[in-house]
Amino acid sequence: MATNFGLLERAYEADALIPNCKVDLKQWERFEKEVRTTLNREQTSEDRPRYKVLFLGRHGQGVHNVAERRYGTAEWDRYWAAQEGDPIARWVDAHLTDLGVQQAQAVNAFWKLQFTEARTPAPESYYTSPMRRCLATANLTFANLDLLSPSTSTPPPPGDITAKEPSLYKPVVKELLREVNGVHTCDRRSSRSTLAAEFPNFTFEAGFAEHDELWTPDHRETNDEIDKRMKRLLDDIFTNDDSVFVSLTAHSGAICSLLRVLGHREFRLPTGAVIPVLVKAVTV
Repeated sequence: MATNFGLLERAYEADALIPNCKVDLKQWERFEKEVRTTLNREQTSEDRPRYKVLFLGRHGQGVHNVAERRYGTAEWDRYWAAQEGDPIARWVDAHLTDLGVQQAQAVNAFWKLQFTEARTPAPESYYTSPMRRCLATANLTFANLDLLSPSTSTPPPPGDITAKEPSLYKPVVKELLREVNGVHTCDRRSSRSTLAAEFPNFTFEAGFAEHDELWTPDHRETNDEIDKRMKRLLDDIFTNDDSVFVSLTAHSGAICSLLRVLGHREFRLPTGAVIPVLVKAVTV
């Protein structure tokens, strides 16, 4: 996450539209104005580029992460990942560890600081992988935050795409956002009814199946296969969600795939970490 999500101090085209912006506005507020009023201005054409800021967050440490470290990655991939557990722990659709809970709580504290001091805009939409470690991480991160954080009192300039009021935390479970799929039982999700009982505040996207119809015991997705899946996910979000600032809570492999699809350098997030990415989408 680093300081201020790593946003660098710089000038924006939108600065010229706001008197004393460098005095009255924080860097994140100015960046938000740039994205909403300059990059996304006059969105009247279907083929005009669209911009979103995606906050890509990895779940906190899970039971499976500890098991992989206990056996080593080579032995984990060779044998243990395909098992449902060992004498110490069970990792099918793995739960968070105590450390994983603490990591998610640390992200919560970081977001609070970003809202109050850096005035980072709250996400307007919240998506999660269907794995319980991601649902739990999202809840611990966002559920008790004041997401209706105050926005600038500066009147929007002519032609401004008025900032959408930050939404309440209403997370949506997206099947396509899951981890690299197959073989590893930690990535075999629980039934919809089980997840709904454990996380009643989540909405499941239309068509979400009761049972996991995607996981297979004998084939692990290749990079090409998961990249195609993440491309479909991004197409869905950019086509059907007008939100500009979007949170996605997912996994290391899934986030690496998203970054590859976006043309970003591959970056492996540690558990409990978040990276914001500005994305330009063009209809082809």
